[in-house]
Amino acid sequence: MLYYWGDSRRFNSYKRFLQTKFGGRVQKLAIDAGFTCPNRDGTVGVGGCTYCVNSAFNPSYCLASKSIAQQLQEGIEFHKNRYRRAENYFAYFQAYSNTYAPLEDLKKIYRQAIETPYIKGLVIGTRPDCIDNEKLDYFAELQQKMFISIEYGVESCRNETLQRINRGHTFEQAIRAIEETTKRGIHVGAHFIFGLPKEKPADWVEDVHKINSLPLHSLKFHQLQIIKNTAMEKEFSQNPTDFHIFSLESYIDFITDYLELLNPKFVIERMAGEVPPRFLAVNQWGTIRYDTILQKIEKMLEKKMTHQGAKFTPPI
Repeated sequence: MLYYWGDSRRFNSYKRFLQTKFGGRVQKLAIDAGFTCPNRDGTVGVGGCTYCVNSAFNPSYCLASKSIAQQLQEGIEFHKNRYRRAENYFAYFQAYSNTYAPLEDLKKIYRQAIETPYIKGLVIGTRPDCIDNEKLDYFAELQQKMFISIEYGVESCRNETLQRINRGHTFEQAIRAIEETTKRGIHVGAHFIFGLPKEKPADWVEDVHKINSLPLHSLKFHQLQIIKNTAMEKEFSQNPTDFHIFSLESYIDFITDYLELLNPKFVIERMAGEVPPRFLAVNQWGTIRYDTILQKIEKMLEKKMTHQGAKFTPPI
């Protein structure tokens, strides 16, 4: 059976999207370009997001002390060993807020990746409050030459949650950033976390309708993971009942039900987070890798005889 997105997988996969667009596998190469965030340097706050330790998410070759060219070259070598079919690459500016600088400085940083052979596009991870029309116009111009994707950390649709986790921006700011990016024809993605304090599964089911109404192209979903030496670890130790920590089985059951409600137009980049166990203060998933988690999710979709968008209600 072929679904809305044109293949037999039960969700609209990023892998299919890239294969259709580029004719083969495309691999992201993570880069730490030495950025910070406005909720770290005092502009809108200090301390950063309460859950965040970037080293828990970055591959070993990704260090700001290395040049961007060196990180890309080491990333290519790393992925050639792991994914031998990859011939094309995206430079993925991942660590912290990668538009948080004056435009002329950003151009110099991005140019190092643009001029690297095999780089077919840029994926820019950033915050909704670190973008403006001037930067978006630059990205719109740049995408005439290569693929550009702006990935916004939204995390929650609820402002009280965003305030509690020290994000320093609102959901309304996220909506505006997404809308302005889409207006320029730029591929736009968003990231959300399930399990943030005081939020419950019923809240996420309610909020999916807000997400469905956004002019997004792609989505990433993560279960909340409590990372060592974060403000959230301390908060969790003091108020554990404020948090929803999924077991692997309960998360697979939740995410497959959630996918039924999700707009089938949205490409899914990730459905779960993966952090090396040594970074985790709470580890209920053991050493399982994302590929295995994804297989379990697809098997559950098959078992339930369902798929992304099966219960989707178009926004009015």
